[in-house]
Amino acid sequence: MDEVETIESIRALLAEIVDYAGLFPPSKLPMTEAVTNYAAYLESNYKWMLGRFVVPVARLDEFAENAEKFFEKGEDVWKLSVLGNDEIDETVEKIASFNEKFAGKAIADALEVKAADTLEIENITAHLPEKLPVYFELPLDEKLADSIIALAIHKHRAKIRTGGVTPDAFPPVDKITRFMRLCLAANVPFKCTAGLHHPLRCQKTLTYEANAPTGRMNGFLNVFLAAAFLQQGYEPRLIHELLREERADNFQFRADGVLWRQEYFAHTTQLRFLREHGIISFGSCSFIEPIEDLQEMGIL
Repeated sequence: MDEVETIESIRALLAEIVDYAGLFPPSKLPMTEAVTNYAAYLESNYKWMLGRFVVPVARLDEFAENAEKFFEKGEDVWKLSVLGNDEIDETVEKIASFNEKFAGKAIADALEVKAADTLEIENITAHLPEKLPVYFELPLDEKLADSIIALAIHKHRAKIRTGGVTPDAFPPVDKITRFMRLCLAANVPFKCTAGLHHPLRCQKTLTYEANAPTGRMNGFLNVFLAAAFLQQGYEPRLIHELLREERADNFQFRADGVLWRQEYFAHTTQLRFLREHGIISFGSCSFIEPIEDLQEMGIL
């Protein structure tokens, strides 16, 4: 993966944007292959775009067995985001044990869990250690606003599922908009997962299998820039249009920011703030696909 000089606004928008989830569908790679891939990405020219390695807590020991040999070779500390299970105390203990064993070489410094409502958020929070960033995956239902408020009170983070391996797994743009608007208004950082392999909204096959179903996939540029314009206070109608945007020539990346449709502008400084305090990353089972698509668009 060769790299050309990158415009400052692109760096601001894309830095550490991809949490590598090669273990999950549609890739579903064996642990050995997923770990080897991540090690290679850490040595690539595009390592600046690479976020955390996503691993279920039940496979944390398996990850360590496969990755330990790479810890000694590279200079980078491996960062992990761990998917918790229903046994939250056990999850926290395993994370603490892992971090103690591999201190200075690898760190599980993010936890992802699911919660249906504020009661579950409160119950899980009671078992969480301080200072561990925790993302709560929330259903996009009528309880969402209350759940976001609960996360704000406890200084947790939110997570939205933006796709899957079937067409019905992709939420409509109005629900994505509402989720992001609530998070930004409550100062709750958030991440996305699934269905964002491609930069722009497009019709694609949803898995890598023969005769795979096709569907309208959300684009990560659409989503992240929509968050930037939401932060500026633009009305939902315009955000819906941006989330549906499929034309690459409607985006212009400059040193001082990103221009959409020659009219709407997000400054580079704002993008940096957004990525640090608003939309943090997205999980993807491929790190190569987003890069190749961005190269084809002329962005990288």
